[in-house]
Amino acid sequence: MSLSKVHHDIVTCNRCSRLRSYCTDIARLKRAAFRNDTYWARPVPGFGDPNARVLILGLAPAAHGANRTGRVFTGDGSGGSGDFLMSALNRNGFANIPTSHSIEDGLQLNGAYIAAAVRCAPPDNKPTPGEILACQSHLEAELSQLPNVEVVVALGKIAFDAWWRVVAGKAIVVRPRPAFGHGVVHRVAGSPIVIGSYHPSRQNTNTGRLTASMMEAVFRKAATFLTPHPSPLTPF
Repeated sequence: MSLSKVHHDIVTCNRCSRLRSYCTDIARLKRAAFRNDTYWARPVPGFGDPNARVLILGLAPAAHGANRTGRVFTGDGSGGSGDFLMSALNRNGFANIPTSHSIEDGLQLNGAYIAAAVRCAPPDNKPTPGEILACQSHLEAELSQLPNVEVVVALGKIAFDAWWRVVAGKAIVVRPRPAFGHGVVHRVAGSPIVIGSYHPSRQNTNTGRLTASMMEAVFRKAATFLTPHPSPLTPF
């Protein structure tokens, strides 16, 4: 197995008929601003540094963002979740630019990798429990090809819960059940450190529930947990 093979399996997945129908319908109808674009309209694999020590786990592709561009947290508009996230990563040396507009924008991640709990855009950003579980094996397969991950940043409760299912799948017993909270750190023997974070959705960022300084602080904290490295993480 290789990361490219895992990505191929994700892109060609047809497990969830509701999600596949929704993604293709969105690609056909389009948003007026993107009417000349060819939508990706397939499941979206992860993106980033194969040697990543920080895994960022999100919810799912946005209908007119990653479902259009084919890259996680990309193309959801200026000031959208992609820009909000990349700005925080850039300020902490994990991304070379502070925006994420298209797959041709030159964005590179350093020491970080972004994946999602669900790989197809769900209606109203609400996947069903069955759809979340159907994607679990894709996350596990991707993680198997990221051997250096030391810290997981879970963006939102769905991603947070998806991670603990990964841990349980490795027969690691965690009691009591970890509680989600922004900036809350969880340490479990034999597993990466987990940091919870509010998801950088417009609902959270526009209301001030999640501010730029709060997002930056999460990744600043993540960097402090990384073990010393011969080639220390440095900004681009």
